[in-house]
Amino acid sequence: MALKYAGIQVEHREIELRNKPQSMLLASPKGTVPVLCADGLILDQSLDIMRWALEKSDPDAWGAVDSISSQAWIEKNDGPFKALLDQYKYPNRYPDLNPEAVLNAAIDLMLKPMELALQSSQYLLGSKMTWVDVAIFPFMRQFSMVNPKQFDELPFSSVKQWLNQQIESELFHAVMEKRSAWIELSGDDIAPERSK
Repeated sequence: MALKYAGIQVEHREIELRNKPQSMLLASPKGTVPVLCADGLILDQSLDIMRWALEKSDPDAWGAVDSISSQAWIEKNDGPFKALLDQYKYPNRYPDLNPEAVLNAAIDLMLKPMELALQSSQYLLGSKMTWVDVAIFPFMRQFSMVNPKQFDELPFSSVKQWLNQQIESELFHAVMEKRSAWIELSGDDIAPERSK
């Protein structure tokens, strides 16, 4: 979303994680997505890609936010909330954990503070969207999709409104185009897999 917002053209390569192309692993041995190869840089963290894109172009000043507040939201999201989200999404991987306790921990950690922030402003850091909203949105979207009925019953109308606004946005729709997986032909030549 940040690349699209910044107007940066990229060659998008959809990767099957169970069949990672060698060229991807050469670029980023970590083997995770996303990976951005640009200007001689290899960026393999979403936040680094966002920061790079916003340094290139930030027409609506997404990056002009209080660094302490933004860092607090990101640390909470990328640390403990990500862990709780995995536990919530994949309870079979965590048989020793109580799913209800995991849900309650996620609510206390993230949803309640988000609801409080969003009751007084349209976005997490004020009256306009920032990179923090865009960085947190995919994780909240995943959270809402684990058990949609349960999510709908949660008493967080401001969070739901914020989430729906992101999901229905032109920007989100512009980047959600379905793509075929890329397959390696030879060396670092990659082409989209053809349907048979």
